[in-house]
Amino acid sequence: MESQSDSTAFGAPGIEPRWTRSNKEGIGTAYHTSCRVWFTLSHGIVNEIYYPNVDCPNTRDLQFLITDGETFCHEERRDLDHQIQYPEQSTLYYLITNSEPNHRYRLIKEILADPHSSVFLMRTRLEILDESLRGKLKIYALLAPHMKGLGQHNSAWWFDIDCRPVFHVQREELHMVFGALPDFTRRSVGYVGSSDGWQDLMDNFKMDWTFQKAEDGNIALTAEIALSHDNQFVIGAAFGRSSQSASTKLLQSLAIPFDQHREHFIKQWQRTSVNSHSDLREQTGDEGHLFRLSRLILLAHEDKIFPGALVASMSIPWGETKSDTDLGGYHLVWTRDLVKSATALLAAGQTATPLRSLIWLAAIQAADGAVPQNSWIDGKAYWQGKQLDEVAAPILLAWRLRQANALGLFDPWTLVFRAARYLILKGPVTGQERWEENSGYSPSTLAWVIAALVCASEFAQERAGKDAAAFILDYADWLSAHLEGWTTTDCGELLPGKPRHYIRINPADPDQPDQVSDPNTALIQIANGGGVHPARNIVSADFLELVRLGIRAPLDPVVVDSISVADHVLKCDLPQGPCWRRYNHDGYGQKDDGSAFDGIGVGRCWPLLTGERAHYELAAGHDPLAFIRAIENFANDGGMLPEQVWDAEDLPQCSLRSGCPTGAAMPLCWAHGEYISLVRSRKEGVSFDCISPACERYARRRTASAIEMWTLAHRPPRIAAGKRLRIITEAPVTVHWSLDGWKTVQDTEAADSGLDCWIADLPANELGPGSRIVFTLRWTDRWEGRDFTVEIG
Repeated sequence: MESQSDSTAFGAPGIEPRWTRSNKEGIGTAYHTSCRVWFTLSHGIVNEIYYPNVDCPNTRDLQFLITDGETFCHEERRDLDHQIQYPEQSTLYYLITNSEPNHRYRLIKEILADPHSSVFLMRTRLEILDESLRGKLKIYALLAPHMKGLGQHNSAWWFDIDCRPVFHVQREELHMVFGALPDFTRRSVGYVGSSDGWQDLMDNFKMDWTFQKAEDGNIALTAEIALSHDNQFVIGAAFGRSSQSASTKLLQSLAIPFDQHREHFIKQWQRTSVNSHSDLREQTGDEGHLFRLSRLILLAHEDKIFPGALVASMSIPWGETKSDTDLGGYHLVWTRDLVKSATALLAAGQTATPLRSLIWLAAIQAADGAVPQNSWIDGKAYWQGKQLDEVAAPILLAWRLRQANALGLFDPWTLVFRAARYLILKGPVTGQERWEENSGYSPSTLAWVIAALVCASEFAQERAGKDAAAFILDYADWLSAHLEGWTTTDCGELLPGKPRHYIRINPADPDQPDQVSDPNTALIQIANGGGVHPARNIVSADFLELVRLGIRAPLDPVVVDSISVADHVLKCDLPQGPCWRRYNHDGYGQKDDGSAFDGIGVGRCWPLLTGERAHYELAAGHDPLAFIRAIENFANDGGMLPEQVWDAEDLPQCSLRSGCPTGAAMPLCWAHGEYISLVRSRKEGVSFDCISPACERYARRRTASAIEMWTLAHRPPRIAAGKRLRIITEAPVTVHWSLDGWKTVQDTEAADSGLDCWIADLPANELGPGSRIVFTLRWTDRWEGRDFTVEIG
């Protein structure tokens, strides 16, 4: 075919774009903040390259096509065998070897980022093992841009700068320039599925097209590599806010020898290990490899323009099925995941990133104490759910930083004060539990809330006085006293002989504050096509957070029976070790036929749940080493821990093997953080996450409550006899009340609790069963306009 130089590619706008698979084998960035490029690796090739933030991918993949020009054209990802290595300990510098299956040639790739500039770099060496191929092989780079996280509406051109042949890709204000050393010898830009380089080369094993531009579509760049005398070359992708900026970065980076970049890149990362707990390798089953790597993975997920913001994962679950409509993926910040990661870094001896994370949370926290369900790294909310455990999480992080004497000059009181106030005024029913699917009374959410309030009381003791601290503890005591009533069933049917156990969640609606939800009779709608079931028969291991944080003792009879039920229903013994599903009838996961989750599926096992169970075993006096080894076994060849693993019979046609990753997120920071915390906990002999004052108060002393709480968000129609009734409001109020149906009335001025809440205690403890208190509220400028009744049970 004739050359198409200086022409526009055909086939606009290309096929509908898709992301690549989620199961990464490596992730990386330079540690220095002047490099604002991140990259991911899988199947021996580069996937997403992020810039200027860790939540903004700009490529789908970058790989090589290798051809002899006559008989074959191999696609690196599909046709070669892959091996990934870490040549230098405690770094994210990668060596990937992709070998032709018949051992005729191989590509050896060194992958990193410019340690001081926003440029991705890869040095590749072609080794020819079959002499009949010498002088015949040609290599072509194939790059699919997805600028600003979108595969559509990308534009690209090839041009020369300083007489150097490069590509220029643009979407709005974001620019990428792609080049090589030695220079590319031929170039083409095309539309994916019609005029891209894959279509060109697979036709006759030759590069016939040299289209100069492709605008406003799903595009791909193709470049022929100039093989030097030693068959070695470097390619780079530079990013900037203009073509000139990106071009300058690329040429400057390529002007520095790759070995010099590598030396500086390695030194930057190895400096981060100075304060890490290197002695923890003795607590692992792999000489500390996964522990060291997990710490680096968490550090690499921190943004560099918004420091302290750690995304959940540089991946998009089942990305091969996701189009531009799925903007978020997992490269968003969840407060819960962020605090899990920051706590794990504390466990690994890091303090700077956790403190930055706490300050980032303080900056996005709303004035009422709320935080987004998840957000971009600039704090802009993405989903709109309300989760009480995420409101509680910053308090726990602040307390742990204080325990480590790592708060520096930062004062977390405003953050703690706002969050504690929100929990008291808006709880105890959460809009979503930690799996973000159901509202109600959640054991794990309540564990986080109770532990956070105990921590908040310690801050309040210093900043607001003993009365404020006592008020917070009174509320925490009340939550603890109601835990079993709200979240256990007495008539469970899942395991004969074990009718009493914690349930996954007792469904309740935060918008119906006077609703009474019975865990024995309530029905729950399971998300992702899971159906409707009695809540008493839906279980998870989420209740283990009660033990981990110190709210319940490990040998508490309800805890012990709940473990038996959860194991019976959710545990899978996989080749790598034991693993658990989230809950029965879960629909979030790979389908039974191996196809991708598409809104319905089958919930699979989560390795992080193996870690949570290990923390319980440690609390119960057992050695968790077997669980540590199981988690290590769940990691892939690159050391990445998946969100979920396949727990059914092998499906080779779908590349699904028992205990190996599914198409869910990988790496999952939560899983890596769980592993780090577990290793540190084994060394200490106690859970690193345990809140010691909460453990003393509830697990050991089992502190009771003499007060029943009433807020506008939680209005119990009935309370137990012998308890005072405490009215809590968010503003000054007079409680106008009666014990005899308004025949006689009394007024009680609510007192300032010291937490910007007002409290009024009514003498319900003096009344017998069947009695009623009726009251209304008079605000400073109005009456509430309705009566409230509370019966003594």
